[in-house]
Amino acid sequence: MTFAEHTHPNGVVYQTAPVIHTVHGFSTRYGGVSRDNLFSLNLGEHRGDAPANVTENYRRFAQALGFDPGRMVFPHQVHGKAVRTVTAADIHTLHTPVPYDADGLVTAERGLTLICFTADCVPTLLCDEQAGVIAAVHCGWRSSVADILGQALEAMRALGARPERISAAIGPAIGKCCFEVGPEVTEAAARWLGEPLGDLALARGDRFLLDLRGANARRLRQLGLDPDNIAVSEECTMCHPEKFWSHRVVGERRGSMAAAILLPGD
Repeated sequence: MTFAEHTHPNGVVYQTAPVIHTVHGFSTRYGGVSRDNLFSLNLGEHRGDAPANVTENYRRFAQALGFDPGRMVFPHQVHGKAVRTVTAADIHTLHTPVPYDADGLVTAERGLTLICFTADCVPTLLCDEQAGVIAAVHCGWRSSVADILGQALEAMRALGARPERISAAIGPAIGKCCFEVGPEVTEAAARWLGEPLGDLALARGDRFLLDLRGANARRLRQLGLDPDNIAVSEECTMCHPEKFWSHRVVGERRGSMAAAILLPGD
């Protein structure tokens, strides 16, 4: 499915998925105030950016999507499978430490914006609008093969969500065209999915090109999501480093993108 791209009057360019109808968005590099190698919309607090720039970037991103920048929840991402169910007690104040490690966040609390960060990894937003349950999940390959999506669905079900009602948006990430991995990664992915990868992996000598977004979409179908409720971005972050942050292109001298989702308050 084609994601819609929006340009807010403040300059922020972000994308939304057609299957999710609550407030959400995937940031790009465009519309911020950061400079030099972090130009321009860096949303990472620990990338060497001036704190004032990061704060202003969040103000602009929040203004563009329509959420309160004072009611955000962040994870400290560690490429694991931990998913944390959060409330207002977990609201993050910018430029302060996050007191827990997690690569996925789930909530049923309205007015709370969940954030996950990427710069090639797969950002996945989940929503059961009827149950009023949302999730933001960082699906790097390690988190993916550890079945973080299974953990996220379990946490959502505990709050009343049902897989057949959940919509999923898999945002811009490194594509199969560029994600070259060793056999240990494809073997781990096949074990995770419990079946041959088929066209998700293309051999290139003793290496492989892996479709990590497609693998996560397949896992969501295995977990009971309706294929019609899963939208997958077709844009590759590594192919377009001028538009998206790409760790494989830039390395550590990069910023971070954010995927955000919110259930508006009553």
